[in-house]
Amino acid sequence: MTSNLTEARSVAAPSIRRADGTPVRVLVVDDESTLTDLLQMALRYEGWEVRTAPDGRTAVTAAREFRPDAVVLDIMLPDIDGLQVLQRIRADRPDAPVLFLTAKDSLDDRLKGLTAGGDDYVTKPFSLEEVVARLRGLVRRSTLTTAVASDPTIEVGDLVLDEDSHEVTRAGENIELTATEFELLRYLMRNPRRVLSKAQILDRVWSYDFGGRSSVVEIYISYLRKKIDAGRDPMIHTVRGAGYMIKSA
Repeated sequence: MTSNLTEARSVAAPSIRRADGTPVRVLVVDDESTLTDLLQMALRYEGWEVRTAPDGRTAVTAAREFRPDAVVLDIMLPDIDGLQVLQRIRADRPDAPVLFLTAKDSLDDRLKGLTAGGDDYVTKPFSLEEVVARLRGLVRRSTLTTAVASDPTIEVGDLVLDEDSHEVTRAGENIELTATEFELLRYLMRNPRRVLSKAQILDRVWSYDFGGRSSVVEIYISYLRKKIDAGRDPMIHTVRGAGYMIKSA
């Protein structure tokens, strides 16, 4: 694992909280105590409440008592494997996102984990930044945080986005977007007249940084412009050297 104490401190980001304002609860399951200690520290810097478990049976008991909002789960455990642990946790916490953490990196292992109900998959060695960023993305997309929004409609000028139906219109004209285009537009519209950097957009829309490939942001911004601004007064603006911003035409 390519992490240390300094790196654990560097992953801190604006806190995400539950709908009732209490800290997000995360259960970390792995038999490597050094790894669980580092993850616990990093996630606590997120402002989250963390509990750890060294084996499968302890994890199942902890999940029933702790009732986590998200789980980081190693597949290779000393007693029962992570896939069985996942099934037992899902019986009590069906909506809690699960991030698999394992040394297994074959395609078959990835497919087994994801088809068993896992939401994402990180292989060892890994960086703390990647694990925390991916987990942050899973938590944001879970019912835990979507329940916070009371009004599903976002409006910027004549552009309207409905978070429930995923419908987007401009001046009453329907605009068809892919899932990623929709997430990008939603992030821009939730922050009107605010410059968002490529790094912020990568973290929010893609959950991690693609190894620094910020060009993916430029590509999707161009896709959005063709659909949102084509033949109309532009709403999506580039702020040179800083990022992107959306505002009323």
